[in-house]
Amino acid sequence: MSVTNPLTVLPLRAARWSALHPWRAISAWLAFVVLAVALASVVSTVETDDTDYRLGDSGRADELVAEAGLERPDSENVLVTSADGPVDRAAAQQAADELVAGMTGLPGVDSVAEPQWSPDGSALLVAAQLARDGDDDVDVAPLTEVTRDVQRAHPDLQVRQSGDVSLDEAIDDRVGEDLASAEGISVPITLVLMLVAFGALIAAGLPVLLAFTSVAATIGIMAPISHLVPSEGTVTSMIVLIGMAVGVDYSLFYLKREREERANGRTTLEAVEIAAQTSGHSILVSGGAVIASMTGLFVMGGATFNSLAVGSIIVVAVAVLGSITVLPALLVKLGRWVDRPRVPLLWRLNRRVGRGGLSRRLLGPVVRHPRVALALSSVVVIALAAPALGLRTNAANLETLPGDIPEVATMRALTSAFPAEGAAATVVVRAEGGQQDEVAAALADLERQAVATGDFAASDEQSVTSEDGRTTVLRIGMPYDEADERVNEALRDLRSDLVPASFGGLRGTEVVVGGGAASNLDYLDRQSDRLPLVIAFVLLLTFLMMLATFRSLPIALLSTLLNLASVGVSFGFLVLVFQHGWGADLLDFDNPGFVIDWLPLFVLVVLLGLSMDYHVFVVSRIREHLDAGLPARLAVQRGIADTAGVVTSAAAVMVSVFAIFATLSMLEMKMMGVGLSAAILLDATLVRLVMLPAALVLMGDRAWWPRCPESPRGDLVEDPAYQLATSR
Repeated sequence: MSVTNPLTVLPLRAARWSALHPWRAISAWLAFVVLAVALASVVSTVETDDTDYRLGDSGRADELVAEAGLERPDSENVLVTSADGPVDRAAAQQAADELVAGMTGLPGVDSVAEPQWSPDGSALLVAAQLARDGDDDVDVAPLTEVTRDVQRAHPDLQVRQSGDVSLDEAIDDRVGEDLASAEGISVPITLVLMLVAFGALIAAGLPVLLAFTSVAATIGIMAPISHLVPSEGTVTSMIVLIGMAVGVDYSLFYLKREREERANGRTTLEAVEIAAQTSGHSILVSGGAVIASMTGLFVMGGATFNSLAVGSIIVVAVAVLGSITVLPALLVKLGRWVDRPRVPLLWRLNRRVGRGGLSRRLLGPVVRHPRVALALSSVVVIALAAPALGLRTNAANLETLPGDIPEVATMRALTSAFPAEGAAATVVVRAEGGQQDEVAAALADLERQAVATGDFAASDEQSVTSEDGRTTVLRIGMPYDEADERVNEALRDLRSDLVPASFGGLRGTEVVVGGGAASNLDYLDRQSDRLPLVIAFVLLLTFLMMLATFRSLPIALLSTLLNLASVGVSFGFLVLVFQHGWGADLLDFDNPGFVIDWLPLFVLVVLLGLSMDYHVFVVSRIREHLDAGLPARLAVQRGIADTAGVVTSAAAVMVSVFAIFATLSMLEMKMMGVGLSAAILLDATLVRLVMLPAALVLMGDRAWWPRCPESPRGDLVEDPAYQLATSR
């Protein structure tokens, strides 16, 4: 392989320097990781706040409300119901009175409302309004203790508490538990898979060690970066998810090639240089493809996607850096000790699988009958991707949270007993100071017209006006769950028809509709507007990278089509599992009937990046054989057979890491785990081992246009496999 390509020269030079100065390279990496981790303890992390998520009319409504000082204060709600059978109204009222008496005057409590019975008389609600405490949440532990005391005093009743603060704290605790569980499980599983892949303890531990240090360094780096791009709550889980997957994969590619060259009689230094020149090149291209895909999230914009993009890009860059620097240094220092101590059974299994024995059985019929193989595999992919045509997205809501969290179950019961606590629209009016009467009359008319449509519910809640009289806020409830499709239609009608009809005669007023449901609608509208642009941007970027890497237009086009096939399968699985409920009992979740809105885009860019790992590695090996003079058919067969063991091991790591997330309780993590693990599994098997070789065999030398075939080496002409391939 030529070493004039910058993507080949860079890893080769890095490997040579690391090989000649191994202790310097190892010490520099350790210092980098320690310094990065120390940053997290020295520099505070800036997390996103509500202002970072403002978007469209709903964002403007939040801004006006904040400027006028009319934000609704946090509240804690206590629901009193019967433990079994009809509620004892007298006992419930007594419990409610005790709650009011116990919570009144507690630190952080502004007021406690009078107990309120639900419309059907089955539940009693006590609401405590919390004091505004700057950016910090009020400590609700004293209120929770009062609730527990009342519950103990009334065992025949159910006395449950949930609210803005307690619900958020419970969710944060569960997310932390889930992430700790995922991290605790992923490392041992990955180590076991590496043992199977290498059959030796040291070789198995190196990829896991490099991935773990890459993740740790990235989490540390994110602390100062968060002062430029605030860190979203889920970014740490994304760093772990992607960092462990790519970190192990890149090390696996490098280490496998180095061992292969040593097995062919090369010295350790020669093997490291060849691995740098081949696998190092693939790692740089693969990492670049992932980074290019992740930049598509910046096109969508918003606090969530910007934060996820930054975290993912940094962890991939760090993993690439470690793979082409410290890994060669470790391999040179360890030498043949990298294959010690051996696990006898796994060592023999690895030697057999590593020679591509299993893949050759599959590749034989694919190469002999490429049209049939491509047709059958395409039918399977299309069938799995077809459900994606019915993809429905919606924002995460109360129903998507784990029902075994007591605060979530309480809030669900509360919104069921008191429908006004569900979906709602917030109408914000900004007018001149002397227009209070006209604004009040227009809001009253708007509420009447809205209720008359049947999409909004009458409420005793009155409008609130700021001290300067310029901003007025009215909250109108809706008789629908937040995930109901009728919510968005009702909000569109409110914005486009009802508001203009009621406020058309008022000049100089600004009327916007906000609230949680309106914010979700604005996000969906923005996503639908920008999604085609993001897809085009990411596909074009990855296409150009493949074109620049392989200098082949057909290869670049084929890469794009195969990646889209994997994405389609991922979306199809998401629809089947989370919209139609397939496997809901197995995965232990309540079927929401939709996919959480931000996940399809994130899965898209992640898969378009990660699927390049195998593709670049496999196609690069095929091109090596072409450059050596093998005919296209034989180059495809040998290239895929040579890499099948590595691809299988790498895919097993990715699938296992992603599948762990599918077992977590938070539905976003489940969706991400299912979508990514299913797509990677199919991508590494059916797509890369059947569709790719079948397509390349059918195209022959045309697949590498405008590249001219090399003349075969003299020793190849006598190779029986070469003679058989050229006779066809």
